[in-house]
Amino acid sequence: MIRELVDEQYPGADKIVLVMDNLNAPRLSSLYEAFAPEEARRRIERLEVHYTPKRGSWLNMAEIELSALSTLCLDRRIGDEPELRAEVAAWEQRRNSTKCRVDWRFTAEDARVKLKRLYPTIQTG
Repeated sequence: MIRELVDEQYPGADKIVLVMDNLNAPRLSSLYEAFAPEEARRRIERLEVHYTPKRGSWLNMAEIELSALSTLCLDRRIGDEPELRAEVAAWEQRRNSTKCRVDWRFTAEDARVKLKRLYPTIQTG
């Protein structure tokens, strides 16, 4: 997949930003097992990897941020794409400068209760 991404889908990109799930994501060092060292290094140098949080749902965090963007920035008609880009950039700069964070409080124990139907049961006897 990394070969296809780097060499076929984005061959002209200087950097490719990957958001990878922390749960089962292989590390980039595993590319040295799949490719010759110079090929692995060439591909690794073009990647910028951001791992999702180990605790909490990155998808929920993204949804929360998109909801905030919609409510705080996109709650009116915006005339054209340059104005939209400027508005979103200003919103993003404010969010980043105030270091807005998501305080994730949904624990594994909460999940076992709320999502009980998704967890296997062990029956004895």
